[in-house]
Amino acid sequence: MKATIWHNPKCGTSRKVLEALQQRDDVELEVVEYLKQPPSRDKLAQLFRDAGLTPQEGLRLRGTDAEERGLPQSDAETVLDAMAADPILIERPLVETEKGVRLCRPAELLEQIV
Repeated sequence: MKATIWHNPKCGTSRKVLEALQQRDDVELEVVEYLKQPPSRDKLAQLFRDAGLTPQEGLRLRGTDAEERGLPQSDAETVLDAMAADPILIERPLVETEKGVRLCRPAELLEQIV
């Protein structure tokens, strides 16, 4: 099975999910450090849609200026634009497999798609 993780190596949850994926023999893994290689706006929209989340639910609040910018109350298009322009606003880790997409917070959500 192919799996892609949008990963931040400074994030403990992201590291935990990455380690769980690396320990599986049945996973062909692609690791994308999304702060260096941000997903496109269209890819973000697809990931959130496939995860059953709104962009607002995928918005990282801790350690960002999202609150000050009013993003939690903004519409989906505004949030996607902000995330595409400033990927630190994307909550992590997002994982995509053929079984679906999950924002793996908590890390145990990974089990739903592997």
